[in-house]
Amino acid sequence: MTETANDIASYSFEKAVAELENIVARLERGDVALDESIAIYERGELLKKHCEALLTAAENRIEKIRLDRAGKPTGTEPLDKE
Repeated sequence: MTETANDIASYSFEKAVAELENIVARLERGDVALDESIAIYERGELLKKHCEALLTAAENRIEKIRLDRAGKPTGTEPLDKE
């Protein structure tokens, strides 16, 4: 893993999204040199993958509360039970 990827791995979801939004804005303005555009695009890809991994982890932790016929909680089950 590169130093950049190691750096990103410690980011919170919110921090990664904020930096990714900054990168997108810079690329959309078009005032970045080609070499820098490529570098920040690659960093954006790493940030995107990190955000996706954090979202997947959060989704895996979410559970649905099971209720009995009287509406009382009886336990939990995965949110997306297949």
